[in-house]
Amino acid sequence: MTAPDDLDSGLAALAPLTDGVRRAAYRAVLAAGPGPVGRDEVAEKLGVGRTLAAFHLDKLVDAGLLEVSYARRSGRTGPGAGRPAKLYRASPAEHLVSVPPRDYRTAAELLAESVERSGADTALFDVAREHGRHAPPGTDVRDLLTRYGYLPEETPDGFVLTNCPFHRLAEQFPPLICGMNLAMIDGLLDGSGASAGWAARMEPAAGRCCVVLSKNNND
Repeated sequence: MTAPDDLDSGLAALAPLTDGVRRAAYRAVLAAGPGPVGRDEVAEKLGVGRTLAAFHLDKLVDAGLLEVSYARRSGRTGPGAGRPAKLYRASPAEHLVSVPPRDYRTAAELLAESVERSGADTALFDVAREHGRHAPPGTDVRDLLTRYGYLPEETPDGFVLTNCPFHRLAEQFPPLICGMNLAMIDGLLDGSGASAGWAARMEPAAGRCCVVLSKNNND
């Protein structure tokens, strides 16, 4: 079951989002994709001053919802290049809150272990693919992936997914959950009508989803 301490920490992390400007700032960082975003960009997006944007962004960092890095946006280095800018990106940390507490994670773990023990992988993959095929037809691939909880980052060949919506389970049951993930994304491409132009394949790497998408070569 969810411990009281987990509930308290989850509520503390999400409490800053009750402020409308702060919630909009968080959404602006998410909308920027996997790359970091600066205070000026968020301020412009929200139509507020840079100082106010910085205040709300730093509150989101304190809550663990954003993380900070520093870089010179001009690309210049050495004397005269100026101070590195403070940049923000979404934190990969999970914050789950349920009132009263619910323990869906344990149920998911038990179900995953049952499927793995019984050898019902194929049935799971079939269900995941069918679920994906309910995707809205004609949806742009980036928008489609974002809608289903992925953070796609464009590459010369297609997209890598910088997060996994099933991260905790994928750590415990990698072949099962990664296979399910691939099947669901295959279904999403089919349902949206994008499978003619895109293909999903398994390409595990540290720090991101095990599935990548590449453009089909129809030449």
